[in-house]
Amino acid sequence: MKSTMKTNIIEYCLQKKGATQEYPFGPEPLVIKIQDKMFALIFENIEKHTIINLKCDPVIADNLREQYENVRPGYHMNKKHWNSITLDGSVPEPDLFAMIDHSYLLVVKTLPKSLQNSILEN
Repeated sequence: MKSTMKTNIIEYCLQKKGATQEYPFGPEPLVIKIQDKMFALIFENIEKHTIINLKCDPVIADNLREQYENVRPGYHMNKKHWNSITLDGSVPEPDLFAMIDHSYLLVVKTLPKSLQNSILEN
């Protein structure tokens, strides 16, 4: 289940308009970006659990951390603006997809207006 969830999460991230993947720090983490700005990092921790780091509004981040045991402050990231989520099935996939959408939109909103408009138009 774990590897299927990881594959689904990566595929979902890469379906986002303009999303690209790279490995700027070596073989891990997989970094998924929009216009050279990270919105997701996927890696395995020392216990070999797959983790995804996602950008998050600080108020929502706190709420998610209270709601889910496996949503924690971002590992090696700004703990106020990033969450680390363990992909062990404890957070339902639709909720993970919503967290990815939120992260992606937060990053898109930091881009120049012309880029935002071209990315967000359907």
